[in-house]
Amino acid sequence: MNKKYIIAALGLSLSVGLFSCEKQLDELKPEQDLTGEAAFATEATTMSTLYGVYSTLQNYEIYGGLTQVIGDFQADNVEFVGSFPTLQEIANYNVVGSNSSIQTLWQVYYRAILRANKVIAKTPAVTDPGFTEEEKVQVVAEAKFLRALLYLNLSNLFSQPYQVSDGTNLSVPLVLESFEGEIDFPERATLNEVHAQIEQDLMEAIPNLNTAAEFGDPSEMRGRATVGAAQALLARLYLYRENWAQAEEYARKVLEAPSYELAGDYGFYNANSSEDVFTIQNSAIDNGRTGSGGLASYYRPASDGGRGDAPFSDDLIAAYQEEPGDLRFTSLSSEGVAADAETHLFTLKYPDAANNSDNSPVIRVTEVVLTLAEAIAQQEGVTQEAIDLMNQLRARAGLPLWTTATFSSKEAFIDAILNERRKELAFEGFRRMDLLRYEKPLRTSGEGADKAVFGGNYTILPIPQRELDINPSLEPNPGY
Repeated sequence: MNKKYIIAALGLSLSVGLFSCEKQLDELKPEQDLTGEAAFATEATTMSTLYGVYSTLQNYEIYGGLTQVIGDFQADNVEFVGSFPTLQEIANYNVVGSNSSIQTLWQVYYRAILRANKVIAKTPAVTDPGFTEEEKVQVVAEAKFLRALLYLNLSNLFSQPYQVSDGTNLSVPLVLESFEGEIDFPERATLNEVHAQIEQDLMEAIPNLNTAAEFGDPSEMRGRATVGAAQALLARLYLYRENWAQAEEYARKVLEAPSYELAGDYGFYNANSSEDVFTIQNSAIDNGRTGSGGLASYYRPASDGGRGDAPFSDDLIAAYQEEPGDLRFTSLSSEGVAADAETHLFTLKYPDAANNSDNSPVIRVTEVVLTLAEAIAQQEGVTQEAIDLMNQLRARAGLPLWTTATFSSKEAFIDAILNERRKELAFEGFRRMDLLRYEKPLRTSGEGADKAVFGGNYTILPIPQRELDINPSLEPNPGY
């Protein structure tokens, strides 16, 4: 088969420098960070620096709550009732470039990217005799996976989806070098260029990563970059770009690996089970609750120790209640008092509001199964294989199984897959992108619905005003 990958089509050569000032970097640098050559003096210090990239992913702005909740409350899964003005602005499509939550999100993402860049650039030159070349290559591969993940999230938030202009629209600056003195001010790359870099990083990482089975500890099997995690992220990228054959190819690779299989019920959350492909590892003393962050802080009610900011929307409740007895609803929801002092329904995916020890799921086997079914359906229509894949999820949810006769058309089947995807991945941050890539409005009623149309200026976040002030090469997003 003649595979047309993004990189080959574009023939890119991307290399830019960091676009912030040294003072900002110092403000963002944790006190425990090693600096300069000391960070790459030995195998131990190099691994510590790599773990620093993983640690940054725990931050509130990345997988500590904000990225996921934007993916749900800018869509139709969550009714945001919290009191934070910066989050109200985002939820209601009234956001401005000076929004401090968006400014900090941008900075923290690029801080993590800078750390990954340093690992990629510096690790090959470490002279520790006990640090083998094979181990160095693996460290670089893990950093490339993490950089790819960060850039995919950033491009989802700050640029229109591929479907708006076939990826020719502006996305985010590509920062691929470590900061080594003179400051450069890069322009925004196109979405195609960002996606090409993501693909390149993942393609280069896969041959040098461990499989999940090669890690003995469950937290490493599920919490570090692996072959399966990189393949699953590639499948997600190709899904977002409607490269159905490639999405199918890489989803199959993941599901063929012995380390991954669907859990039998919904007790897998926080268990580092076979359901997890890549998940952020949290504990009571090491998690994303910086300030007011933490998934449970958003998604658990005040009556259970959370803030109660993000209950189910009425629309999501209705979607679950279309088929009575859906275990994804009955076993993973409970009532409680929300931030608006009213009783609402909340998810039980993140129950530990007291300590925020719940893991943050990034890639689950369920997502990969849904990706494979959708990719098959887009290419072949209603097939028995795609039906069988979906029935694995429906059986687990306690729902009647489908047959090929259930659907009158390919389009009806794909709509049903998207509805199942919504209910399986609710409160994990997927809904916004799933609506956008099918050119659907993010919201059809309530505040901001008139701005939530496909391709609308306010369906993506503004480039932070402070970044525009610092970097004369940056262009703002239209409408801001």
